[in-house]
Amino acid sequence: MSSFYPQYSLQDRIQHTKLAPGFGGIPSARLDSIDNKKTADFQTVFSGMVDKFNQELNAPDELLKDVMSGNKNIDVHDVMIAMSKSEISVNVATTAVGKVIQAYDKIMQIQV
Repeated sequence: MSSFYPQYSLQDRIQHTKLAPGFGGIPSARLDSIDNKKTADFQTVFSGMVDKFNQELNAPDELLKDVMSGNKNIDVHDVMIAMSKSEISVNVATTAVGKVIQAYDKIMQIQV
């Protein structure tokens, strides 16, 4: 009767994935992403965003100065593109600040 059932080693037939809990000598990808912190902290990310915003805000002025001084490598179209990017950055920053203020107001309305 035992010859009727095939003899398989289930442990050998299991296909291990990256999300497996780490048995069989295969490390878990989920635990690696928690243990190895690859992103910067909030202060670094936020200060980088502010620096980039400041650069995009000042770029049209710098390009305009170069055009006025006679630099042949910069066209008026480059200045217009920089002004459009600057305007979009200001709109995004204004919207983000508005959302943060709204979230703060909602948090302050929570009764403890």
